[in-house]
Amino acid sequence: MNDTLVTLVGCVATQIDYKEMATGPSARFRFAVTPRYFDRRKEAWADGPTSFYTVWARRVLAVNLAGSVAVGEPLVVHGRLRVRDDPPDGEGNRWFSADIDAIAIGHDLNRGTAAFRRVVKADPPLMLTQKAAVV
Repeated sequence: MNDTLVTLVGCVATQIDYKEMATGPSARFRFAVTPRYFDRRKEAWADGPTSFYTVWARRVLAVNLAGSVAVGEPLVVHGRLRVRDDPPDGEGNRWFSADIDAIAIGHDLNRGTAAFRRVVKADPPLMLTQKAAVV
């Protein structure tokens, strides 16, 4: 109930890492988000510092993500923000990382076009008792 939901607009920074797990399909990739603003002193558009997020997708979203997205493509990602605080390493450095548990991912249509293809679910296989009754 108290999750932090975010929507980010950016580009795919790494290849999709897709894996079949015991709990179902899983995919992840790094996502680069660079804010753009108008610099009044220079009277020109400028880029701010880039932030990187690890985006996680599960189940059907992971399968469709792996078959639809490539490095460099602009996306819109909506999901739950998770900030991790890793323990200090041997040199005393602390690391923080931001992960997004994706709910929805799509191409940014402000920057290009996309062709949607609906995935048709296959009928579940008949059980042996059902096959015997049919024959």
